[in-house]
Parts: sequence; structure tokens; C-alpha cells
Amino acid sequence: MPLPGGLWWLLCCRRGFTLLHRDYGDGELSGDGDEDEDEETFELRTPSPAGGGRGPLDVTLTQPVRSGPISDRLQSWEETRSLIPEKGPLEDDTDVVVKGWLYREPRGGGARPWLPPRRAWFVLTRDSLDQFSSSGKGARRLGSLVLTSLCSVIGPERRPKETGLWSVTVSGRKHSIRLCSPRQAEAERWGVALREVIASKAPLETPTQLLLRDIQESCGDPEAVALIYHRNPILRHTSGALYAPLLPLPYGVSAPGPGYAPLREEAVRLFLALQALEGARRPGPLMQGVLQTCRDLPALRDELFLQLAKQTSGPAGPPGLPATEDPAALRYWQLLTCMSCTFRPGRDVRGHLLGHLERTEQALPDSELAEYARFIRKALGRTRGRELVPSLAEIYALSRRQELLCTVHCPGAGACPVAIDSHTTAAEVARELVGRLGLARSRHAFALYEQRGTQERALAGGTLVADVLTRFENLAAEEAEPEDSSDSRWRLCLRLHGPLHPEGLSPDGHELPFLFEQAHALLLRGRPPPPDDALRALAALRLQSLHLDFSPRVPLPRLDHLLPPRAPPREDPTRSIPRPPPSAALLAGAIWSPGLAKRRAERARRGGAGRTAGSLAREGGGGTGTAAAVLGGWKRLRGMGRAEAMAAYLALAAQCPGFGAARSLVGALHRSYAWAWEPRPCPSPDRVRQSPSTVSAMAMWPPAS
Repeated sequence: MPLPGGLWWLLCCRRGFTLLHRDYGDGELSGDGDEDEDEETFELRTPSPAGGGRGPLDVTLTQPVRSGPISDRLQSWEETRSLIPEKGPLEDDTDVVVKGWLYREPRGGGARPWLPPRRAWFVLTRDSLDQFSSSGKGARRLGSLVLTSLCSVIGPERRPKETGLWSVTVSGRKHSIRLCSPRQAEAERWGVALREVIASKAPLETPTQLLLRDIQESCGDPEAVALIYHRNPILRHTSGALYAPLLPLPYGVSAPGPGYAPLREEAVRLFLALQALEGARRPGPLMQGVLQTCRDLPALRDELFLQLAKQTSGPAGPPGLPATEDPAALRYWQLLTCMSCTFRPGRDVRGHLLGHLERTEQALPDSELAEYARFIRKALGRTRGRELVPSLAEIYALSRRQELLCTVHCPGAGACPVAIDSHTTAAEVARELVGRLGLARSRHAFALYEQRGTQERALAGGTLVADVLTRFENLAAEEAEPEDSSDSRWRLCLRLHGPLHPEGLSPDGHELPFLFEQAHALLLRGRPPPPDDALRALAALRLQSLHLDFSPRVPLPRLDHLLPPRAPPREDPTRSIPRPPPSAALLAGAIWSPGLAKRRAERARRGGAGRTAGSLAREGGGGTGTAAAVLGGWKRLRGMGRAEAMAAYLALAAQCPGFGAARSLVGALHRSYAWAWEPRPCPSPDRVRQSPSTVSAMAMWPPAS
């Protein structure tokens, strides 16, 4: 009975796979059954001593190129098959590290979980990981994965939803193999053995690394360096794509971070992003994205430095006129400037980059490229690493080789603009402002703070101000509805950093108003609030320092600008509040509505803002009792000067809890210090009268009721 046509076709295909020494339906160990794994094995496997030809290093360092004709690939495949000896598993070879039965996840197992893992005999040697059909002497080899220093191992890890087995993943140049075992101890033994074999391999070098070494050896001969550039297009500017990274990056299938591809693929994407800079209308966000990628993936920093050195070398080798006439070429120099101010290159890459910059200055001494080269050389000498990538404002400033202006708010002096660069620290900014305000000889210590409303944090002296500005930019971008108020945004402030010493302050310098404004800001935050009598005395001294003597026509500020907000009274849950009769409650609701109560409370809190001192002085009791007491104390300060009122304010504030006390460091978070106040008890009014440092405030006690 003749066989059906489909069955004849199946038998022929089965026979063909058998002749090609391949297992039907399983393919090579590479996972896809094509000849690429054979090419990889030929490139990386150490040849036999009797065989001639090039060494293994020469073969592995060939730059990846596009595939040639089909006939050439078939011929290369036949040569590959002839060079790989067909032998069974090694019985008593000393080169064997570990061997045993394991399960191998079939190709596409992650996408097709219904395919069961296949059992095979694996042998790990010092050079490769081999798979055989059985453990016998004449067993057929199903595949081989050559191990190099760039291979990586992940696991062991258990995948209960897929196979329920413990798996170890080995990643090669083109493929990844997942070995599975039902026992965790066996999976750990294979993982440790694979890592030891990979760690014992000599580091591989790419052609770019060999060329960089040749350039360093020939740095004294410009003609030899120019010849190296001329003969190797990999070192010159190109408009084509890059198919492989310039540096040896480890193989791996797992992404190094969320949202990222493997390192080798990310290196190729970085080069595409560099080429996109030439035609970008807004290069700033694209540059910031490239810098953020290098911050998240530190292994790509040297790779990007080399890619930028390649793209800034010009199409004919060392920098020449074609590179300077193209405006798009400046984008590479601008990004290289940002990179040099953000990251530190490795030793070998740094040497090549400095030589490239020096050759640029010598070839084009009076050009804009030479200015960029000099700027980058200075930046490389000062860069020590950044916590955050530059902000958009900093990127635009670096693209023009200019300094960045930041605003620091100083009590009593307003906003002070300070010019900084990418390497300026918080201690340097504080030192400059202290000298500008004439506080260099002060006995007080000052520091830079970041502040938002009532929140404030001290910055460590070594904190880069550029990183702080970037953090402010990121926080502003995260807010869904940014407010226009200045208190809703983070800002830099110069603050007193240590105990307050109100004695011996000069009335003519900037230190007295500086400390006066800062003490008042601390008072408004109420940390902790002084007694009510002290608050009224401080408010009266504040009015005397602002408006001098009392006048009925002086417009008063709001009470919340003079006194801290009152804490809400604590209600006793055990005390029951009697409910009025229904009719009385109904009448009270009609006369005293919640809206009317809210408006009256707001009016009392503001304390008569916009009203004159005379109108409040004629009123008494109710919500204006505090304002009347403050005005009564202000009247008794007639004749006191502005500086004398400030000094009395500081002297009285220093006697209250939270002022003039020592600070103790309790912890640090994000380079910002958290402080704990050690309060001292606030003296009574009688003791304040006897204090020699508060003679100017004696007339304040007792305050007007």
C-alpha cells in the first residue's frame, strides 16, 4: 500500500536532519537551529595545536559586518562543521568540570509554556558547555556553547508557573540557554561551576580597544595616528548605524533596569540617539535622556564617551574643516561637554579622550571646537561624579560654555543671584554669600538650606548645588497642579547654622538684620511657641523695628505676619456638651450660620489687616484683644531705635525655647541633616527684667492687657 505524500515528506525531512547530525525538532543548543551558532563556535573555540591559521584572538576581534552572499555563508558553514570534531561525551577527561542529566527548556519556552523541557546529558568543560543525547561513549552531540569572559549566568531561580523547576540561564553572544533541575542543590552546583569557568577566562578585547592602544603607543607621531584613523573607519565619524558596541559588554537576556533592553542593545540605541541629535529641534530633552540612561546603566558611560569621540573625529579622521562647517557637529561636542561635567570616564577611555581633545586644539586652534575641547579638559579634571543628571537649564548653559545662575534667599537681604557651575558645592556658595554680606568675621556659622514653606533641610558642605537644582526641577515636574505662590516651591536659603549669640552685634552691619529676620521666621513657624506674654512682646518689638514709634495712622500688618498661628484647643472627649432645645438650636442656626462663623473667625485671625493702629487701639476685647495688647506694648517703646529694637528682639528670643539652644545632629538623609532642638526653659517676665542683655525690653513688661 503506497504511503501518503505527507508521510513521505516527513520521512525525507527526518532523514535529512539525521544526515546533518541534528536532532529532529530540537535544533542546536543555540535555540534556533541556524548556522549562526556554528559561526560563533568557530570564532570563539580554541583551535587544535595541529591546525594552522589565525589564533583565537584574531578571530574573535573581527568587527561584525553584514551577511554576505548565500554561497559564501554555506561554504563558511561547511568549514565550521569540519572544524568542530564530532565526539561523544568525555569519560575520564580532566578538563570536565561537572556533568549530569538536566532538563533544557525548548526554544521559545517562555512564549510557549505548553512545550515540556527536554532531558539531555550536559558536560561542562573549561571551554564550553556541551549537550549530548545520552551519557554513553558514542552518544551524539546535540550542541555546544563556547564560554568566554563576556558570558553571564543568572540563577538559580524557581519558575513555579512555567515548569516548576529550578533554572539556571547561561547567556552567550547570540543565544541563551536555560538549564532546569528539580533539585535546588543541583541547580546551585551548576550555577557556581558556570560562574567559576567564566571568571577564569581571559578578558576579551574588541578591535576598538586594540586601536586605542595603538593610538596611545603612537601618540608622539602625528602621521602614524592619522594613518590609524585613515585605515580604520570605526574610529571616524559615520552616518551609518552601529551594529555592535565599541567596548566588550557582557551578554545577557535580562534587562539591567526597568524599561531598558540588554546592555549591548542599549549601546546600539545610544548611537542612534546620538545621530538623532543632528536634526533635533529641541536637543535639551534628548541629551537629558541620554545622560539619564548612562546614570541608570554605569556600564554604558565609557561606551558613550567613545561613541562621542568617534562622532567628533570628523569623516576624514582627525578634526578638519568638514567637521567645523557642519552646524550639526556641534551637537556632539555639546553632549560631550555635558558628559564630562557629569561622569568620570575610565582610565583607558580618559587617556584616549584627552589625546583626542589635544589633537583638536592643535588642528583647529582658533575655532569653536577648540574652545569646547579646552572647556571639556578642564571639566574632566574637576568632575567627581553626580547624583543626578544636569537639569535642562544646566544643559543649555553647558551647551554655551557658560555658568548657571541660581537664586539664594537671604534673610534681610532678599534674593541674591549666584553664578555656579557643575562642580560648585553648597559650602562654596555659602562662603561666597557670607563674604558678600559682610559676615566673614561673625562668630555665627551659616549654611545653605533647601526650604519649602515650613519645611527646611540643611545641605551638607560637599553637596553639589547643580544636583539640588535638578531635584527642584524634578519635583516641580511631578506636581500635577503647581501653585504660583513662592511658598509652594523649593528654594535655596542661607540660614544660621548653630546656636544664636545675640551679644555684641554691630548695629551698622548686615548680621543684625539677617539674624533678626531669621529669628522672626522661626517664631512664625512656632517651633516651639514661646509663652503668650513673650509673643506679644516680640510682636511689639517687631512693629517698633519696622515702623519706629507708634502712630494711629500706620497701617498694621496681619497678625499672622507677627505671631504664629494658635494651636487648636484640645477637646475633652469625656465632657459632654449640653444640647440646646430644638427651638433654640433652630434659632441659633438661623442667626449664627456656619458661613458667618467662618467669616468672623477669618477676620479675627487676620487681626484687622488693612486697618490702622488707631482703630484697633480704640477697640478692646473679643478677637482684637491680642492686637490691642501688642499695640499697648508698642506704645511703651517710644524712642527706641530700629537697631535697638532688633537687638532687644534677638535677646528676648534667645531666652525662649528653641532659640539660642544647641543643636545636635540626629541623622542624615539625602545629604540633608535632621536636627533636634535642645530647648531651654523660657524665663519669667521678672527674670527678663533683670537680664542685662534685655535692658531695651524692660519697658515691655508687663504687657498691656
